[in-house]
Amino acid sequence: MASYFDLFGFGAKTGIDLPGEAVGLVPTPAWKQKIEKQPWYLGDTYHMAIGQGDVLVTPLQMAMATAMVANGGQLLQPHLVSKITDDNGNLIQTFSPEVVRSNVVSAINMKIVQDGMRQTVVSGSGQALKDLSVPVAAKTGTAQFGDQDKTHAWMTAFAPYGNAQLAIAVIIEGGGEGYATAGPVIKAAINEYFPQK
Repeated sequence: MASYFDLFGFGAKTGIDLPGEAVGLVPTPAWKQKIEKQPWYLGDTYHMAIGQGDVLVTPLQMAMATAMVANGGQLLQPHLVSKITDDNGNLIQTFSPEVVRSNVVSAINMKIVQDGMRQTVVSGSGQALKDLSVPVAAKTGTAQFGDQDKTHAWMTAFAPYGNAQLAIAVIIEGGGEGYATAGPVIKAAINEYFPQK
C-alpha cells in the first residue's frame, strides 16, 4: 500500500516553486518499528487505507492526487503560475504541463474511482455540489487528531466530471465534518472558476 501512496505523490515534496514545503508521512511497518518501537498491526493497515493513523498529507499533495484521478492517471508537476510577464505584459516564461509519472493504475480502476467520486456528489455526502454549473466529482473526509475527538474537515474535488479542468483540495483545521465545513469552500471556488450560466 505504501508504494501506491508514493506513486500518487504522497510522502515526498512536490517540487512546487515555493520554499518550505512539507513532505507528509507514509507510514510503513519498518517506520513504525523504528519510531514507535511497535509492530505493525492489521488495524494500522485499516487506518492507512482511509488516510487515518500516522498518515500525513498536505493539501497540495491531495490536490495533485485528485488531479491524477481526474485526468486518468498522470501525476503533474505543480507550479505556482502558468506564465510570467513583465510590467508591460511581455511574456518572460511559460510553464507547460509536465508529467512526473503516469499509468500507475489501470484505466478501468481509475474509472471506478472517478465514478465513485461522482457518486459522492450525486447521492453521497457531497450533494451540496449538485447544483453547480458543471458536473463535479468529490470526496469528503474527516481526519481525527488529538485525543479529544476533534477533527479536521477535508474535501477534494474535480470538475467538470468527464473533462476535468480543475482539481482542488481544502482542509479546515479543527473544522469538523468535511462536507459541512470544507464543502462550502469547494463550492465557492468552483462557482468562481466556472461562473453560473
